[in-house]
Amino acid sequence: MSFGGKTVIKDLSFTVKKGEIFGLLGANGSGKTTTVRALLGLYQPTAGELLVDGKKYNSEDSSITIGYLPEERGLYRKENVIDTMIYFGELKGLKNPRAWSEKYLKRVGLFDKINEKVEKLSGGQQQKIQLGITIMNDPKLLILDEPTKGFDPMNRRLLMEIIEELHQKGAAIIMITHYMDEVERLCDRALLLKDGTARAYGTIAEIKKEFGGKSLDQIFVDVYGENYE
Repeated sequence: MSFGGKTVIKDLSFTVKKGEIFGLLGANGSGKTTTVRALLGLYQPTAGELLVDGKKYNSEDSSITIGYLPEERGLYRKENVIDTMIYFGELKGLKNPRAWSEKYLKRVGLFDKINEKVEKLSGGQQQKIQLGITIMNDPKLLILDEPTKGFDPMNRRLLMEIIEELHQKGAAIIMITHYMDEVERLCDRALLLKDGTARAYGTIAEIKKEFGGKSLDQIFVDVYGENYE
């Protein structure tokens, strides 16, 4: 992937297996979000492709269900919560998007905000709405970009429970995160990026072994140096 003649992702290749949670790790500017957006076609990549079930990904191919939770929220801020969720549910083909949305809002503690305008919600509350929209059609591949950003510990735990439930249903999940404790707890395998190239790739145990048994936090510091920005 290149921007203005500068290559920001270089010869990167990796596999996410069915039913696993995969950590896409790296500091700000390492290329995590750019990689995902290029694969999904949101950016036009210089080269490369995304294969899902052995088939080249095409956003128009409804047989390949992918859910993408971006770091930046993409909600209609002037609309109320339930109308926003119903709208996206209808776009995704849900038979009864209101029932699904109400059940989800109760689960995440936002049922009392059902008729509030989205812009009146806190950042964390908006993130919960965005997550619900992302998962409402049970995607087989779920990509979460900093899903717990701005969450307090209790809401982080709730989100982790929801992610684990989706995992148990068989979804493959890619987590883009800075929180190494989340990676240690949830991820089967991981890829650590620096400057658009892979610096570590494999199971969590394999990565730790490669770096002499160090924790993921320490590996991150070793790769980036203690004074990275």
